[in-house]
Amino acid sequence: MRNKSIEATIEDAASPETRLARALGPLQLTLMGIGVTIGAGIFVLTGTAAANYAGPSIAISYSIGAVTTALVALCYMEFASTVPVAGSAYTFAYVSLGELVAWLIGWDLILDMTMGAGAVASGWSQYVTDFLATFDIHLPASVSGPDAAVNIPAVLVILVLTAILASGVRTTSRINTVMTMVKLVAIVIFLAIGVTHIDAANWSPFIPASQPVGGNGDMWEQPLLGWAGLGADATFGMAGILTGGAIIFGAYSGFDIMASNAEEAKRPQRTLPIALLSTVAVCAVLYVAVALTVTGMQHYSKLDNAAPITGALKAAGADWAVRIVGIGAICGLTTVVMIMLLGQSRVFLAMSRDRLLPEWFSHVHPVTRSPRRITWTLGLLVAFMTAVLPIGDLAELGNIGMLTSFIVVCVGVVYLRRSRPDLRRGFRTPWVPVVPAIAVLLCLVLVGNLPLITWARFLGWMAAGLLIYLCWGRRHSKVATGELATGATPGTAEDHAMAEGRKA
Repeated sequence: MRNKSIEATIEDAASPETRLARALGPLQLTLMGIGVTIGAGIFVLTGTAAANYAGPSIAISYSIGAVTTALVALCYMEFASTVPVAGSAYTFAYVSLGELVAWLIGWDLILDMTMGAGAVASGWSQYVTDFLATFDIHLPASVSGPDAAVNIPAVLVILVLTAILASGVRTTSRINTVMTMVKLVAIVIFLAIGVTHIDAANWSPFIPASQPVGGNGDMWEQPLLGWAGLGADATFGMAGILTGGAIIFGAYSGFDIMASNAEEAKRPQRTLPIALLSTVAVCAVLYVAVALTVTGMQHYSKLDNAAPITGALKAAGADWAVRIVGIGAICGLTTVVMIMLLGQSRVFLAMSRDRLLPEWFSHVHPVTRSPRRITWTLGLLVAFMTAVLPIGDLAELGNIGMLTSFIVVCVGVVYLRRSRPDLRRGFRTPWVPVVPAIAVLLCLVLVGNLPLITWARFLGWMAAGLLIYLCWGRRHSKVATGELATGATPGTAEDHAMAEGRKA
C-alpha cells in the first residue's frame, strides 16, 4: 500500500535524463486524441460488433460507451491536471492507491495498448488489401487478411510507426495532424454518400431478438455475468447491446492515451481538460452517425469483416468512393496504431522511472527527447502479438484492460479527495463521489459482459505481472529503496505543475 507522493512524482519527471519535451498545445493534443479515438471503432469494430452482438442497435452501444467515457473523462481530468506527468492511470494509482495497485494497472495498460494497437493494425491490413485490390493488386491470403498465418502488412506498419515514434513527439504530432484531417474528410464523404443509400428495412428489427451464445452455448464464449447467472444471452437483445458496448468501448480509449501524454502538454492544467472534452464530444457524434449509416446501408449480418465501411460502399454500388474512403481509413487506422504505441511507451517510461521495471528503459534520447529503448522494445512486442493473435481476441483483451484502469482512476479520485484535501487541483471532478460511482458501475456492467475466455486470458496476464512484481519491483522500486526525489514541499503539487507549464 506504500505510495509515491505527488511532489516526488513531479520532481522525478523533471530529471534531465528522463524528461520529455512539452511540445503539445490544445489543438495538437485534441487532434492526437481524435487521431487515436476515431479509427478502430468506425473502420473495424463497428461491423464485427453489429453482426455478432447488437445489430443496428450498435448505435445504442456507442451511446452507452459515450456516456461512460464522459463520466470517466471527468475523473481523468482532475488527475491529469493535478499530476501532469507521463503514465496515465498508472501514475494516478501510484499517488493515491499505492504501489501494488499501480503496478497491476501499469501492467494492465501495457496489455490494453498492446492488444489495442495489434487489433487496429490487423484492421489496417485488411483495408490496405482491399484498397490494393481496386487496382487489381491482390496480396496472397497466406500473408494478409484475417486467415493469414502471419499478417505481414500489419507487422510492417507497426515497425515503420515505431521508427517514426523514435524520432520524437514533434514529428509524430505533425504526421498525426495530416493523417487525422484526411481521415475526417473521408468520414464526411462516407456519411454524405451513405445517407443516400440507406434502406430503412435494414434497421428492422432495430434490436434483434436474443439468441443463444454463438448458437452452440459454448461456455467460454458466454459473458461473465451470463456465466454467473446474472445476465441473459450475449448475442443480440439488451445483453447483446451491452456486450457490443464492451467490445467497441476501446474505440473511446483516446482520452486515456492523451492523459499518458500529459507531461508533453504545454500548460497542462488548461490544455488537458479542453482536449479531453473536445475529443469525447466529437468522437461520440461521429461514432453514432457512422453506426446508423453503415447498418442502414447493409444488413448487419453482412458486416462481419475487418473493413465494413468500404464493404458497405461496394454493396451500395458506390465503387468510385471506395478508394477515397479507403485512403481515409488507412490514414485513420495508421494514426490509431501510432498514438497507441506512443501512449504505451509513456506508461512504460513512468514505470521504469520508478524502477518497477529496469531503469535502463527510462533513458531518453538527448536530441529527440524520445524514449527510444522503450519504443523499440514495445514496438517489437506488438508486432509479435499481431502476427500470432486474431483481431477479435486482440480487441477484447485490450478492452478489459482499459475498463479495469478506468475503474481504478475513478476510485482513486474519491480516495485522493479524502487523503489529500489540501491539494489545489487544476480541474475538479463535479459531484464527487456520485460521478465516479456511476462511472464505476457502468464500467463494471460493460466489463462483466465480456466473454469468459477473455477474463481467463486477462487473469493469466495479471498473474504473470504479479509474479514479476514480487520478483523484481517490490524490492527495486524507488519507494522501497528510499531513492525518491528530494526538495518537494507537501501540499504544493499544483504549484510545481504550474511552474513546469510556465517554463514550457
